[in-house]
Amino acid sequence: MGSKKILVVEDDSFLLSMYSTKLNLENFKVSTATTGLQALKVVAKDQPDLILLDLNLPEMSGFDVLDNLKKDVGTKDIPVIVLTNYSQKENIDKCFALGAVDYLIKAHFVPAEVVDKIKKILNK
Repeated sequence: MGSKKILVVEDDSFLLSMYSTKLNLENFKVSTATTGLQALKVVAKDQPDLILLDLNLPEMSGFDVLDNLKKDVGTKDIPVIVLTNYSQKENIDKCFALGAVDYLIKAHFVPAEVVDKIKKILNK
């Protein structure tokens, strides 16, 4: 089995770089997107094994990206972990309703824990 492909969708360049580096060190193939629309393009091209998705994105929100992914027969089965600063219950409920497999609040998780979550989901 080759290395799994992870798409990190994050508009904060520091966080994007931090998560990309951490995932690369764990032997994942990482692609990145900094806007919602770019994320959908990368997914169509790369077919990642898992998507780490921020909600607060330019052009198209993470909610809309998630909604689009789950409505598309070609991408609906790709697990999406939402990684965001939004901690409101209605946002969490909305993401699970849209089909996210996990919802992580950035302030509560260090990158190593996020990587552990990714590994658990990919090993299911």
